[in-house]
Formats: sequence, C-alpha cells, structure tokens
Amino acid sequence: MVKTKIVTDSSATMKSSLREQYNIHVVPLSVMIDGTVYSDDENLTGEHFMEMMAASKNLPKTSQPPIGEFVNLYDKLGADGSEILSIHMSETLSGTVDAAKQASNITKSKVTVVDTETTDQSLAFAVLRAAQLAQEEKTTEEILPEIKQMLKNTKLYIGVSTLENLVKGGRISRAKGLLSSILSIRVIMEFKNGDLFPIVKGRGTKTFNKWFERLKNELKNNSTVKKIGISYAGGKEQFEKYKNELQELFPQLEIYLLHTTPIIATHTGNGAFAIMYYADQT
Repeated sequence: MVKTKIVTDSSATMKSSLREQYNIHVVPLSVMIDGTVYSDDENLTGEHFMEMMAASKNLPKTSQPPIGEFVNLYDKLGADGSEILSIHMSETLSGTVDAAKQASNITKSKVTVVDTETTDQSLAFAVLRAAQLAQEEKTTEEILPEIKQMLKNTKLYIGVSTLENLVKGGRISRAKGLLSSILSIRVIMEFKNGDLFPIVKGRGTKTFNKWFERLKNELKNNSTVKKIGISYAGGKEQFEKYKNELQELFPQLEIYLLHTTPIIATHTGNGAFAIMYYADQT
C-alpha cells in the first residue's frame, strides 16, 4: 500500500513531541530582525523571539520558504513511492502555500497541497489529524474529506492588545472596520475564510474578559466540541486563567496553552492571544 507523508509549515503551533510522534515534516518560514535572518524552527523559541522583537529597531519581516526547499523535501519523502499531503497556513497571510504548489509541479513525487485558510493551532488540528490517519495507513484520498470537514468546523479567534504590528505589517487592511488612529485599542477578531473580522473592540483587559465569558457560553452549549487550543505572544498569566476555566468545562479534553510562533507573533504583537476550537457542529 502507498504511504502518505504529512508536511506543514512552521506557523502550525504544536508541541514538538507531537511532531515527532506523528512524523510530521515542517518547512520553516524565516524572520529577519534588524538585517539578520533567522529560521522559524526549534532554535528560535517564541519567548526568545519576543525579547528580540522588543529590542529591535524595526518590526521584523517574515518570509515564506524558498520553493527549492519544498522541492528537496518532496523529492526525499517521495523517493520510496510515498504520496505527500502538504497542509499549510492561509494564502492570505503568506505565500507559503503558493510556494508549495509551485514545488508540487516540479518534484517527481506525488504531492497534494491544501490551503487551510487558517493558521496556528487551528492549522495544527488538521495537520495532526491527517498525520494520525496517515499512521493508520489511510490514503490521501481518504484523509482529505475528513480534514476539509474538520477545517469547515474549526473557529479561530484572535485578540490583540495593540494594532501597531498589524498596521506596520500591512495586515490591517484585512481587518475590516479597524481603521483608527488609536493603536492601543484591544480588539477581538475572528479569522474566517482567510480574512480578519473584528467582533469586539475596547480599552483595557476587561474587553478580553467580557468576550471570553461569551465564548465560554458558546462552548458549553455545544456538546460536539472535540478540540480547544490557546496560543499567546508574550506573557501567559492571563491566558492560564482562560485555559483553566475551559479545562473545567471540558475535563475530557487536553487543552494546550502554547506560545505562538515568531511568524504569528510578528504580526500580532506582544500581549496577543488566540483561542481555537473544533466541533462537529459550529
């Protein structure tokens, strides 16, 4: 039987132990800080990156992986006849998925590329499930329908403490209704179909807390919730509280509280967070 091997990019926030357990291959993006380019891999932790970004003269710049890096990996993984399922962050956020598609037309291996229209742990949900199915010797054709349905039923909410990084990084135009001269405003957005939609904005931490209470009600009234993840950029104290409260609601789930990747943190800035969940019905 033909094996399926799973590839993703470094915006998929997950524990390194899970990557190893499910044999997930990660192609790293890169980030440039004051003229020096760093690979977004295990050598650049999210916590260390936040310190570097705070000390940098300019906002770091992120770059997609070179097409050749994808080609080399696809050639290597497919050398034994395996098929490759390459699952990536939204095309609206990065050219990574486009680079993967171009590489799939060059490599000798059979590659299927998926634009998930999401990122962070929402992307990781799909990647991990695909890898689990691949270990069960499911084919790409068998894996794809389940992954696509999972992505359809996944929600991603992002909270930012400042709009400064979004403005400087050119992402503010994607967040309809956020044009404002006040950069220190707190904003909750839903990332849906590759776009940012603001749902709450205000001043102070209460903005996040009030929204979180509404989210808890949304979740506790949904008996089909299967996965929940929380990511953050910077300090995690406030978000540990969110994690503990959600864990009380869903003691059967393993809820990960993870520092997001440098690629995501570059655009969200310090104090940002994201809560993601997957349910059979949303």
